[in-house]
Amino acid sequence: MSTKTGAEPVDPVREERAGKVREVGSQAIWSLSSCKPGFGVDQLRDDCMDTYWQSDGQLPHLVNIQFRRKTTVHDICIFTDYKLDESYTPSRISVRAGTNFNDLQEVEVIDLNEPTGWVLIPIKDIHEKPIRTFMIQIAVISNHQNGRDTHMRQIKIHSPMECRGIGIEPFGNFVTVACQQYSCIR
Repeated sequence: MSTKTGAEPVDPVREERAGKVREVGSQAIWSLSSCKPGFGVDQLRDDCMDTYWQSDGQLPHLVNIQFRRKTTVHDICIFTDYKLDESYTPSRISVRAGTNFNDLQEVEVIDLNEPTGWVLIPIKDIHEKPIRTFMIQIAVISNHQNGRDTHMRQIKIHSPMECRGIGIEPFGNFVTVACQQYSCIR
């Protein structure tokens, strides 16, 4: 598992269980620039690391994620496996955000070096806050070994959890699910 900097392992499920983020990809409409039959959006979103999206065409390969309403995006987690996919593994990814296809702006570019596991891409505006957007586009600019097609095994889109009300942080750090349900007073 790797992060943007490769410093510490990323486990998006742990972040979700801890109540820090929630996965909002299920609230979006997903589309791909191309795919081989049987290797599309369903495989990209099935929570199985053995399946994958495989593009079929010229670079850049695009994953389009359109939300029905403006959504706060904290980070994007992408699962790749260089050991299995080799030249199909992305080496440079661009993340773009906007309201539709016509006004997308690049918000992050990440270079990957033989990634295996989850790659965390924080999505922030110029004020270092999570962005609010209607659309995210993930563009694979290049692959390892100058590969033509791409494999991505999973993508998760996270939104920060917002606790409305009076926080109870001064009283302790509640990390279990049973205690999280009482983590704020409404």
